[in-house]
Amino acid sequence: MKQAILLVTFGTSVPEAQRAFEHIDVQTRTAFPGTEIRWAYTSPTIRKKLSGRGIPIDSPEIALARLMDEGYRHAAVLSLHTIPGIEFHNLCHNAKLFERMHGGLQRVVVARPLLSSQEDMGRVIQCLLQRIPQSRGPQDGVLFMGHGSRNHPAGALYSAMNYILQDVSPNTYVATAQGHPTLSDVLPRLVGRNIGKVYLMPFMSVAGEHARKDMAGEQRDSWKSVLSRHGFECRTILTGTAEYPEIVAIWLDHLREVLAQL
Repeated sequence: MKQAILLVTFGTSVPEAQRAFEHIDVQTRTAFPGTEIRWAYTSPTIRKKLSGRGIPIDSPEIALARLMDEGYRHAAVLSLHTIPGIEFHNLCHNAKLFERMHGGLQRVVVARPLLSSQEDMGRVIQCLLQRIPQSRGPQDGVLFMGHGSRNHPAGALYSAMNYILQDVSPNTYVATAQGHPTLSDVLPRLVGRNIGKVYLMPFMSVAGEHARKDMAGEQRDSWKSVLSRHGFECRTILTGTAEYPEIVAIWLDHLREVLAQL
């Protein structure tokens, strides 16, 4: 029975951020040798940008249709999203439709995204703490930027991560670019603790547009600029979570769970 793995992410149009996906690709091919592995991006905007540069990337639906047309009967889809939000649920809905088609895929299973359990959060937090630069002093702050979700209850996972992080590592916070908690929520805590230096790090799979502009950019409303105006010395780290082997290992564990169902 021919089976394949489809790696699905929101995507990025930033060439420097692409190394995160290359890292995932290497780890996945090492973990599942001999298995056909494909990629798909959920963002139409990013696919259009890349197509204009001569880099065609399939949507998940096109990628699954190709597998079906090529005679594959089983597909394991790995969601490389951080939370089980809107993107993840749309992916699940559309992927399962391929099982209902006449002559379609006999079995399609979708693996969970990164933060899907209390155990996942614990593993992720340990990895994030290990990746904070060793130059951090005891009074230095660390602020991780997540993407966030305005319209999905899974966005509350960022608040949960923020709470747990502060419990195990004082002066370490999570805020989001498009959800809660916001930078405005965290800023009073940073001020109240008399922190001088703040490390800004992405809590996103890639250090793409949000990390490079909204977090580390020079424009007036970037996190770096806002914090600098409040007297903080900022150090930015442009490394996506998908570049950390320990984080990718969590996604691959989720993939192994669904591959066992095929």
